[in-house]
Amino acid sequence: MKEPENLLIIDPFTDIDIIKALASEPRMQMLFLIKEKALNINEIGAALKMPQSTVATHIEKLEEAGLLNIEALKAKKGSQKICSPAYNNYLIKFPELKQNKKSNISVEMPIGLFTDFHVNAPCGLCSTAHIIGFLDMSDTFFNPERMSAQILWFTSGYVEYKFPNNSFYESRKISKIEFCAEISAQTNIWNSDITLTINNAEAGTWTSPPGSNDKPVNYLPQWWTQGGPQHGLLKSWTVTDDGSFIDDEKISDITISDLHLSEHHSIKIKLAVKDDAKNQGGIIIFGKSFGSYPQDLILKIYFKDGAPLSPAQDK
Repeated sequence: MKEPENLLIIDPFTDIDIIKALASEPRMQMLFLIKEKALNINEIGAALKMPQSTVATHIEKLEEAGLLNIEALKAKKGSQKICSPAYNNYLIKFPELKQNKKSNISVEMPIGLFTDFHVNAPCGLCSTAHIIGFLDMSDTFFNPERMSAQILWFTSGYVEYKFPNNSFYESRKISKIEFCAEISAQTNIWNSDITLTINNAEAGTWTSPPGSNDKPVNYLPQWWTQGGPQHGLLKSWTVTDDGSFIDDEKISDITISDLHLSEHHSIKIKLAVKDDAKNQGGIIIFGKSFGSYPQDLILKIYFKDGAPLSPAQDK
C-alpha cells in the first residue's frame, strides 16, 4: 500500500480558515478535479459547468488558505492561473489533553502476520488446532492459514513484520522503542545467534542457549506431540538514544535516530538466524497459546515526557 504524500495535518482550533475553505462542495469538487491534472480557471469552469467568475472566487478562497499551488502563465490575453493542489491528503487531528497522554504506545502482533520471510528447513508453523501445511517445506509459509499460527520455527533465514508506526503523528519525541517476544533455539543441543533488525538497522544479536523443558509449560494444545523445546525465554530488545540493549545489556551502538521513525508509517521488525551466524541453532517463536507467556509479539514506543529511563540511565 502506498503511503500518503503531501499530507496536511489540520488543527481544528487553529486552522479555522482551512476548514472553512474546505467546507464547500464546489471547492471540494475543484480540488478533486485538479488532483490528477493541473487546470486553469476556464478549464475548471468548463468541466464543472460553472461561470468563470464563480470559479475565480472559489479559487481565491482556496489560494488564501494555502491549499493550492498557482502558476501564472502567459495567455493570448494577459495571463492565466494554472491550479494544482498543494496537498493530496488531509487529516483533521484534535490536540490531546496533556494529562490524558500515555507515556507509551503498545501494539501486539500475532506471530503469523509476517509480511516477508525466507526460511530454511527444518521449519514449520502450527495453530492451536493443527499443523499448517507441511512440515519442513518453506512454501508452507505462504499458506494463508499462517495468520492463525501460534508457533513457528526455522533453522536459518528470517521472518519480518510491519507494525503500525503509531508515533507518526505525535509531536512528542521518542525516548525508547522496545520489542518483546518469547523465543528459543530450535533444539535442546545447540546455541543459536538470533539477530533483530528494525527498519533495516541491525539492533543486535542475542545468543540463545539450547532450548529446554526444565519447567512446566503453561500453554500447550493437548494434541501437540512434537519434540524439541516446549517454551522459550521472554526477551526484550530496546533502542534508546544511548544505543541498543537486550534485557538491559548493551549489544550495539544503534540509536533511535538510526531507525528513521519519522519517515515511515510502519516499523519493520525482522527476526533472523543469519546464514553466516557462528551458532546456527535455529529459532522458535512462541505465540500466546504456546510456551510460558500469554502474549504474541509486542512493540512499545515510549515518549520523553514520563517515559521510563533507558537501561544506561537506570545504572
